[in-house]
Amino acid sequence: MSRAISSRPMAWAGALSVALALTACGTGSDGAAAQPESTTIAGATVTRDHALHDGLPASIKSAGAVRVATDVPYPPFEMFDGADSQRITGLDYDLGQALATKLGVRFDFTATKFDSIVPSVQAGKFDVVMSAMTDTKDRQQVLDFVDYSASGSGILVAKGNPEHIATLTDLCGRAVAVQSGTKQAKLLQDQSPCKQAGKPEPQLLVFPKDADAQLAIKSGKAVADFMDQPAAGYLAATAENGAEFEVVADPAYPNGVDATPNGIGVAKNQKGLADSIQRALQALMDDGSYHKILDHYGQRGIAIMKATINAAVN
Repeated sequence: MSRAISSRPMAWAGALSVALALTACGTGSDGAAAQPESTTIAGATVTRDHALHDGLPASIKSAGAVRVATDVPYPPFEMFDGADSQRITGLDYDLGQALATKLGVRFDFTATKFDSIVPSVQAGKFDVVMSAMTDTKDRQQVLDFVDYSASGSGILVAKGNPEHIATLTDLCGRAVAVQSGTKQAKLLQDQSPCKQAGKPEPQLLVFPKDADAQLAIKSGKAVADFMDQPAAGYLAATAENGAEFEVVADPAYPNGVDATPNGIGVAKNQKGLADSIQRALQALMDDGSYHKILDHYGQRGIAIMKATINAAVN
């Protein structure tokens, strides 16, 4: 199985920890502990939608919670809040808490190995997966995906973009850093957009680690690092407090090159839950909370305009 981005570990940035401001807690009429009427997450104030709560499956309303499987760490989507902490945080966690407030039930996250997540959902241990999982046709056989982002490959450059890289073809004929064995290296080699545009091939500088590719940018050996767009966005937001890198916004690839949808995987036996989550996610998109959460983790580049279900075509 593959996620939306590669599984290379990245350092946790403590500055991205999120404080939740809770108000108006109580006990719901369904007997479960009610979610707060309002929650502040990553600078976004999310309010409960009672109509969305009423539309939840009866089993979820009765339990008062959605059981969520996630694989930690996988920055910036899933992280532990500090080196010695087991408290989960990250983009998926924050988005889950925003959905929880909107729906009026808890989203209880449990750290689970990635390769065992889908079998655990099938076995009834969890209701959903929130773990930067790519929506694919194969996975749709066992899960329904509420798609909340799309991500592909992005262009990381030095802060200020001194080489004036604006599009993918601006890399043609220039020194570009990539990590060995990645889809980014393969894309530039085997599906060369430069060749298609009648331009010279990029001069690939292949490194064993992304960190080495980033050093090549800082030393001036490479004009850019072609890498996973979510990872690029996270690095741009966190490296030296945002002072080292930025991500090129190529208008031809708003979600990155060769982008695929990423989704919240919902157990098929929880009838109606995917629809409820989709409606809650769309509400977060409409009121701006969704974009604030993405911005908090440097991930505006993976945003989509509409919450969809099972959007993958491959």
